[in-house]
Amino acid sequence: MFEFIMTDVVARHRKLNGSKVWVTTGSDENSLKNVRAAEAQKIPVGELCRRNADLFIALAKKVELSEFSFIRSSVKETHWKGPQKIWELCDKAGDIYKKKYSGMYCVACEQFYTDSELETGLCPVHKTKPELIEEENYFFRLSKYQKRIEEMFKNDEIMVFPQSKKNEMMGFVNQGLEDFSISRSKMRTKGWGVPVPGDESQYMYVWFDALCIYLTGVGFQYDEKKFKEWWPASMHVVGKDIIRFHLIYWPAMLMSAGLPLPKSVLIHGFITAGGEKMSKTVGNVVDPDELIAKYGIERVRYFFMKDIPTFEDGDYSEGAFKACVNNELVGNLGNFIHRTLTFAYTKFGGEIKSAPNESGISVLGEVGRRREEVNKLLWENNIHEAMLKILEIGNIANRYFQEMAPWELVKKDKEECEKVVSACLNMCMIIGDLLYPFVPESSERILGFIGMKPVPFGELGEMRSGFSVKEPKIVFEKIQEK
Repeated sequence: MFEFIMTDVVARHRKLNGSKVWVTTGSDENSLKNVRAAEAQKIPVGELCRRNADLFIALAKKVELSEFSFIRSSVKETHWKGPQKIWELCDKAGDIYKKKYSGMYCVACEQFYTDSELETGLCPVHKTKPELIEEENYFFRLSKYQKRIEEMFKNDEIMVFPQSKKNEMMGFVNQGLEDFSISRSKMRTKGWGVPVPGDESQYMYVWFDALCIYLTGVGFQYDEKKFKEWWPASMHVVGKDIIRFHLIYWPAMLMSAGLPLPKSVLIHGFITAGGEKMSKTVGNVVDPDELIAKYGIERVRYFFMKDIPTFEDGDYSEGAFKACVNNELVGNLGNFIHRTLTFAYTKFGGEIKSAPNESGISVLGEVGRRREEVNKLLWENNIHEAMLKILEIGNIANRYFQEMAPWELVKKDKEECEKVVSACLNMCMIIGDLLYPFVPESSERILGFIGMKPVPFGELGEMRSGFSVKEPKIVFEKIQEK
């Protein structure tokens, strides 16, 4: 859920500000853990994957992820040709060979770990003991791309957000890249997955196959016109635990296949509970469907984008969720917007024709500078910091409303009061527009009260001198304690 929302914030910001946008996501279903889970439930693995994919597709729609394709890696008709073509291209480049090997493998991660990477013999992510695997499989010549990957990082061919993760991966590369296994025996996979071209005894390693969802999601091997339009991807959005695959293995595979690299990778941290990563194993997960049903998607989107740092881990608790919504979304932004709209509607019949006065122009200059900072931060994918800047605008707006005391001024000088309200409505317009990537439905409601729709952030520089305000309703409601 967190990653869906984050991706949608970036997508809505880009689209609002003039970019063509398409989002691709999917489910990497060809894994050993799915085979084992299906066996434990005594159902076909295809049924398990279909059921889980349906849940993710439904969740993507619930969180308001817009304009997306969802690729299931186990569906032959829409995916298999992609990874099989990449395999053939890498093989043609001389980068695939077969050998025997053994290693410690975490089924949950679908990843081999060296002894130095394990923590007291356990997987550093899942805290479980990896299995010793001994097989003859195909390998990809990652070592061949040592210098090329070094140059990629040096020249920022893939922009990495945050920079610290780029430095982390450069440190890994500097230790020397080793070839990695890209297939599993048909016996171990139990015949589940994408077959290796030309060898019926081997099936593709789940990551080699799943990374190709980025390609098949935009038509690779199915719709070349669409593929040329949308590849290379402008951004991949991934969790911090899988960056080695996205910043080292995937670029090397694309280099081998002769395809362009993605332009950037946005890496987020984990949502924790009590300081630990949420996981079913630990038992500290929060059901996103229940959270959305209880509080509504707009509140959920706001909390996770504002309270969870974009590039670091962030802790969730119901208490923190309620405090964030009630004190900030309602108490700060909602309070100013409702007071302003209600005052304009009741005291001026909703018709404000005056331009802001000198004090209003001054405060709008202050707000305008933060609006530019919000836009800049979103182009840098720093969603959390952008939301903090919007809250600063809310603080400025509330302070101005309180200092100008329009409820007193209207009794003494209605004309001057109208100028104050004009400045406040300009701030409502700016706040409403800046909120669009984060809480789109609420943004459209706010702007709808003043007869507007979301516009590119750059078009907010012009101060308006006329507003027609419709009868306002409360946009952000407080969570009541029970």
